[in-house]
Amino acid sequence: MKQFFLTMAGVFAGLLLFFIGLPLVLIVIVAASAHPAPAPTNTILSLDLRAPITDQASRSPLAFLNNSSLSVASIVQGLRLAENDPNVKALLVRLPEGGMTPAAADEIRVALRHFRGSGKLVVAHSQGLYPSGVTTATYMVGSAADQFWMQPSASLQAVGLATEEMFFKRFFDRYGVKAEYEQRYEYKNAVNPFLHDDYTPAHREATTTMLGAIYGAEIATAAQDRKKDPNRLRQMLEAGPYDAAQARDAGLIDKVGQVQEVQASLRGTVGDGEAHFIDFTAYHPAAPTVSTSSAIAVIGAEGEIVTGTSHEGAFGSQSGVFSDDIARAFRVAVDDKAVKAIVFRVSSPGGSDTASEEILAAVRAAKAAGKPVVVSMGAYAASGGYWISSGASEIIANPTTLTGSIGVFGGKLAYGPALAKFGVDTRQITIGNDYAGAFGVNDGFTPAQRAQFSAWMDRIYAGFIQRVAEGRKLAPARVREIAKGRVWTGVQAQELGLVDKLGGFDLAVTEAKKLAGLKPDEPITLDYLPKSRSPFEGLGQAVETGADSARAVISLGQTLRDPRAQSMLRTLHQIDARPQETTVLAPGLN
Repeated sequence: MKQFFLTMAGVFAGLLLFFIGLPLVLIVIVAASAHPAPAPTNTILSLDLRAPITDQASRSPLAFLNNSSLSVASIVQGLRLAENDPNVKALLVRLPEGGMTPAAADEIRVALRHFRGSGKLVVAHSQGLYPSGVTTATYMVGSAADQFWMQPSASLQAVGLATEEMFFKRFFDRYGVKAEYEQRYEYKNAVNPFLHDDYTPAHREATTTMLGAIYGAEIATAAQDRKKDPNRLRQMLEAGPYDAAQARDAGLIDKVGQVQEVQASLRGTVGDGEAHFIDFTAYHPAAPTVSTSSAIAVIGAEGEIVTGTSHEGAFGSQSGVFSDDIARAFRVAVDDKAVKAIVFRVSSPGGSDTASEEILAAVRAAKAAGKPVVVSMGAYAASGGYWISSGASEIIANPTTLTGSIGVFGGKLAYGPALAKFGVDTRQITIGNDYAGAFGVNDGFTPAQRAQFSAWMDRIYAGFIQRVAEGRKLAPARVREIAKGRVWTGVQAQELGLVDKLGGFDLAVTEAKKLAGLKPDEPITLDYLPKSRSPFEGLGQAVETGADSARAVISLGQTLRDPRAQSMLRTLHQIDARPQETTVLAPGLN
């Protein structure tokens, strides 16, 4: 019984800390963020790219508690502010050991070059580059620095690109699982691992071409920064792997040393050894105050596209592009007279066609209201990601953004026969049209169901073609040639007319100003939508989350005041106070 009261006391203490302590902490945080302390003299920023990086910053007001504040957008914006901060003298970049998303690497590389253009030093340090993802993208980012260091005995293994698929068809055949899918068309290969036991010719062609385009772009960019011939650099990298010393001697990196040696070198270069290292995520300079009457709305869409609205938790955001939220953000931008144009940042592999159509309708409505819409593509804007982009006034992609995939697939896995082998039988009863049971898991489509489902896929594909043709002002026949579900890089998409220009977020803002009739040097405000909640709104959400627990404790308190409950507790206390008996079990009986 004593333990019961100790537990209850702990619960009440925790509630007091939550409802009183957390608000006080948030007040301090808000006050600090409202008036960020300036960076000390001779500051060196430390940007650690080894942590996971999203495309866009989290909208959750309490995301900082989960260390989820590093994104491509926050890196680019932070470096822009640091360029004009006289106290910031240099930047140390910690490179990941594996690959980076190619488009993210493209944009970060451009931001590093821009930072260097302000006369400030950039030093990159690697603990080795190993075959995991697109390591040439990581090498490209390191090559954008003034100095490229590598840890002693580490290995440089950026020798090429590889991808691997696991195919399940023979496994399905063995256990009686039927993969029932329709694709439009041969390059829409997301479900090929369910349908085949190897790459189809179209799947192999698309993947090989895509990897080759990414590899060539990264090599060419790294060669430009390292001042080498691209063919020669490629030969040198593919002659690896190298250890750090060999890579330095070959001219692939500049210096070998531990990160502490890099830091000591930077201290000696900046401020005669009196430099201060600040983590990039902790650097929050106040943006310069400029009187503006014009704004550019920035609407972010990252993740799978789904219908409905997001129900964010207190400490993080639901991942995904919620069509109601995005459509509402466009309406807010249209209604705001200060907003002259919209930058729509898209980083999505696709999703629901109905959700995509809702968002595309919002894009069209904004244009019809006289608000130009410029799409800035992140890591990918494929399938539904391209659907929602197709109606924009202008589309800008990074050179290695994966885009296009104008196509559709759908279907089901029927695993009734497989379950039957384990004694699980699935039976179905259908009322009405036979198609009502088309997506049951017991068996494949009937011929009639297949015909109806196939016709549905045809309608979606035809609608996709039509929307791209209208948005990009291309002949439908031409769109059909370059569609078929094929994914293109940004460079390829520009050549095909699916993308207008190559570049990142900064270029998108520049183009939006131009389309809105604003002067290039005219100051503007970037208005991010949907709006992030304040820390206090986040706290309110957290309080709501804990409301059930709080009500349970209150109910318990009311129960404890009941005389019958008190009598029961006294009885329990008497039992709890009795001497404890020791039970001895005879050998062989326990």
